[in-house]
Amino acid sequence: MDELEIDAVAEVELDDPVLVEGLPGVGHVGSLAVEHLLEELEGDSTLVRRIYSHEFPPQVSVEDGVSELTCAKLHAVTVPDGRDLLLLSGDHQAQTNEGHYVLTDAFLDIAEEFGASEVYALGGVPTGELIDEYAVVGAVSDESMLEALEDVGVEFREDEPAGGIVGVSGLMLGLGERRGFEAACLMGETSGYLVDPKSARAVLEVLAERLGFDLEYESLDERADEMEDVIGKIQEMEQQQQMDVPTDDDLRYIG
Repeated sequence: MDELEIDAVAEVELDDPVLVEGLPGVGHVGSLAVEHLLEELEGDSTLVRRIYSHEFPPQVSVEDGVSELTCAKLHAVTVPDGRDLLLLSGDHQAQTNEGHYVLTDAFLDIAEEFGASEVYALGGVPTGELIDEYAVVGAVSDESMLEALEDVGVEFREDEPAGGIVGVSGLMLGLGERRGFEAACLMGETSGYLVDPKSARAVLEVLAERLGFDLEYESLDERADEMEDVIGKIQEMEQQQQMDVPTDDDLRYIG
């Protein structure tokens, strides 16, 4: 296999499509969001490309006993009364700096083939603590995009995210701008400790309003409830550990 191989699975005609990237990252926010889009829009989606690369881990996924070489996938989605979508998903990002550049260029090449000129990278921004209210923080490749995203609730904060945006999501903005794409990154606040369906929903609500389509969130909410149970058990364990810490009186020796 070559270092980079792209399988053209299908060809479809799309109307002014938008590339939406959701590869794994902080809280798996982006990947959860794109998985939910694929689940909800399944009847209108078509797998159009598989992207294989030496930059992905050397492994296969296995489902019902059948293996598939690790790859990224692009689905084309026809959205009634909204912008058509190109949804980028996968289980892994590149393992090297060079690989991130190579793969992002390949993703943008495919987006151009289908006529896309706008990109939304989805991800999470870590807070370091559990939260109740989920803001969506944004970054854009050009200030002309700010107002429209602020109108749908995206927050733009000075010097945040700290340290910038790494991986494919960051390069979608940087390389996308150099290639003439309008690119934005939508990042849901998340603790960064756990998979975060609530943060994914916050990001999707913003994206859906911006691009003009409707979504149901029942399955995502069910996953959020499951994570709430996990968080509750973790908090119970932490409280128990604090109660079990011996006091000075416990440590006194009398004899």
